[in-house]
Amino acid sequence: MTTSATEEFRAARDFLLRHRTDYPAAYEGFAWPRPELFNWALDWFDTIARGNDAEALHIVEEDGSRAVRTFAEMAAYSDRAANWLRDQGVAAGDRILVMLGNQTELWETALAAMKLRAVVIPATPLLGPADLRDRVERGRVRHVIVRAADAAKFDDVPGDYTRIAVGGDGGDGGDLPGWLAYEDAYEASAEFTPDGPTRADDPLMLYFTSGTTARPKLVEHTHVSYPVGHLATMYWIGLRPGDVHLNISSPGWAKHAWSNLFAPWNAEATVFIHNYTRFDAARLMAEMDRSGVTTFCAPPTVWRMLIQADLSGLRTPPREVVAAGEPLNPEVIEQVRRAWGVTIRDGFGQTETAVQVSNSPGQELKTGSMGRPSPGYRVVLLDPVTGEPGADEGEISLDLSTRPVGLMTGYHGDPERTAEAMEGGYYRTGDIGSRDADGYITYVGRSDDVFKASDYKISPFELESALLEHEAVAEAAVVPAPDPLRLAVPKAYIVLAEGYAPGPDTAKLLFEHARSVLAPYKRIRRLEFGELPKTVSGKIRRIELREATARGSADEYREEDFR
Repeated sequence: MTTSATEEFRAARDFLLRHRTDYPAAYEGFAWPRPELFNWALDWFDTIARGNDAEALHIVEEDGSRAVRTFAEMAAYSDRAANWLRDQGVAAGDRILVMLGNQTELWETALAAMKLRAVVIPATPLLGPADLRDRVERGRVRHVIVRAADAAKFDDVPGDYTRIAVGGDGGDGGDLPGWLAYEDAYEASAEFTPDGPTRADDPLMLYFTSGTTARPKLVEHTHVSYPVGHLATMYWIGLRPGDVHLNISSPGWAKHAWSNLFAPWNAEATVFIHNYTRFDAARLMAEMDRSGVTTFCAPPTVWRMLIQADLSGLRTPPREVVAAGEPLNPEVIEQVRRAWGVTIRDGFGQTETAVQVSNSPGQELKTGSMGRPSPGYRVVLLDPVTGEPGADEGEISLDLSTRPVGLMTGYHGDPERTAEAMEGGYYRTGDIGSRDADGYITYVGRSDDVFKASDYKISPFELESALLEHEAVAEAAVVPAPDPLRLAVPKAYIVLAEGYAPGPDTAKLLFEHARSVLAPYKRIRRLEFGELPKTVSGKIRRIELREATARGSADEYREEDFR
């Protein structure tokens, strides 16, 4: 155990806990721990788990059954799993593709892999064989750990890799020819001895991005960039020791590691999970009440579904509520504030980083703003023309002269793309933001989503927020549509709320609403109803909408048709 590294980590964590509502003190006084040797599972988790019977993980299934693991139990289970995986040939540096649902084995294998110094490639169970072939090939996967129900997806995925199946719904991986049964790990020794020290810059995770516009990138994180980097995420959420934290996120995506692994266990809080096949707001709130959820994070899609339910069904609202993944529209924030008496605090980050910009607890909130730079992050806006820092509006970027710990190593196997992202001493996010006189940053849009209409710059997010103010709109996405006069005009793709039907009457209603709340050059000029194409992580695939718009559609409504 690297005692000094553990103490350094704890000191940094405790500093943020002490200043959890004092942003100026936290931002100015925080210093990243930068140990040479560090293994979060061994040096932090096992340290806080020793003799600790507090709940570390609490999973509630749809049928009401529960799985609960204390910190001490999680340490012991992961030791057994690490010993067993080592017996199956898993060694330091090996790539393990982990494709599990929200089940105890997911957290056990995450800790076990860290203890073995193996590299985890998280994957969502929603992936199909084509995606898996890409991940196995580009990730140079040596081992896979998957639910037995998903084992058949690997029948046509070539490669010399160990196949391990987790029973899932009562099945046994041993019943699958060529597959090992993960359940055998529970018979392994509970005495784990590391086979060597862990360098802080050793690779820990390889994440495939969600690929909203291009082939997924392969993001590499180390034993500090995510475990230590998510001290900033802990601070943003407002987590305290003893909290019960619910984060709605699918396994396999970075946000799951952010808020279902590192941030809560950095704070010594409980990770709470409610598994469901179909979202049920009333049931979710009942489980939150029953289990005493104190902090809650959800993506905008879930927040938009929640506000269509009776929010008063939650008798004891969480102390802290946050949103991430995509910017949250002001109308959603206001409805939750009225019902629960708490304000959703937005945050901005990427798979490549922890949270970079956020509204932290106790701070003044400005409508529409993502907040201010997180402790440990020096955020600059690069002028879109000159590339120079100091712009009032520009590309959100990180100053690498004080490189934050919570930044990826780079794009694995792609030095050209890494060099492009880190060009000129700044990590460039590809997102555009504006900064006010108080240092608050407001999201404008992806650099490739912002477009011009009649020489005016249009932010899709601003228009989508305006549309969502109307009760008929459940979801909206705005893209440019070709126009012979204006070059491009805003076109909205609309998912209607319950009780509204697609058709000319609804289209007219929404055009009238857009005219009433938007400046003339920003108005929605075209509109179409239907579902929005999304990645498996739930992000809108705007590239598909732009392509569909370019092709044209007979189902499109035009503003001029209703004059």
